Amino acid sequence: MSVVDVGLTVHAPASSEIQTAAAGSDRFVLTVTSRGALGLVGAIGGFLAERYCDITEMSQYDDLDADRYFSRVVFRARGEQPQTLQSLREAFERIARKFEMQCSIQTQAYRPRVLIMVSKADHCLEDLLYRVRTGDLRMDVSAIVSNHDALRPAAERHGIPFYVLPVTPETKAAKEAELLKIVEETASELVVLARYMQVLSNDLCEKLAGRAINIHHSLLPSFKGAMPYRQAHDRGVKYIGATAHYVTPDLDEGPIIEQAVERVDHVYSANELAAVGRDLECLALAKAVRYHIERKVFLSGTRTIVFR
Repeated sequence: MSVVDVGLTVHAPASSEIQTAAAGSDRFVLTVTSRGALGLVGAIGGFLAERYCDITEMSQYDDLDADRYFSRVVFRARGEQPQTLQSLREAFERIARKFEMQCSIQTQAYRPRVLIMVSKADHCLEDLLYRVRTGDLRMDVSAIVSNHDALRPAAERHGIPFYVLPVTPETKAAKEAELLKIVEETASELVVLARYMQVLSNDLCEKLAGRAINIHHSLLPSFKGAMPYRQAHDRGVKYIGATAHYVTPDLDEGPIIEQAVERVDHVYSANELAAVGRDLECLALAKAVRYHIERKVFLSGTRTIVFR
């Protein structure tokens, strides 16, 4: 089994990936994480130089505390001998094994398939769909899954399959099994919880580890329960925020990908605070999704390395 296909940010590449490469794309993205080792950077550079590849973008970080090296390289193949995705992966195999890398090579043009989960609030969903339609997010929405029927019209307007999986304590396990089946059948590589107001089970969180992103408000103090913005208003908060993170069994405590914040004051009503919160949720979630699909996010224990 090839070790070069294993990416930290894009899992289980679909067969359409090979078709994308065959379409004539000459730009690729290499992501690498491994233990820090002498000669590692030189080996990557030498590999690309031998194949007449120009590095157009390179980001790297050496985490001395964790003894982990992270790198993302965008390169263009310009030699007379065409470079395909498969040939690059096969050739990089030797280096990957030598340095015990977790790595991935993808075409830059590749569009991952993303499944979006929602409940009744539509602001994050509509924002994501708009960004996909305008090309701001280079991905294909494979399906929309909800525990309510309220947002079906949005899915139908965009021609996206819509599934309703109502969840109760008695049906939770069965519905999560259905969800995983939809993820598999639609070849979805990322699941985005765009204000999906159900807690995922520990088992589902583990099965979606590293490929499910959630968004929630970030307030200080941390107001829990119903009407958090009313509570924030009553306490006179001065900052409103939102946090996008990977889903883990620890509720709302997964590795953080992106955060957004805005200063507010006493003139804001509870409804105005909530409106600011919705804007920040859209912004933070869209950025987190973009970083993930562009393979700019690396998991490092309980935190992330994000190359912006």
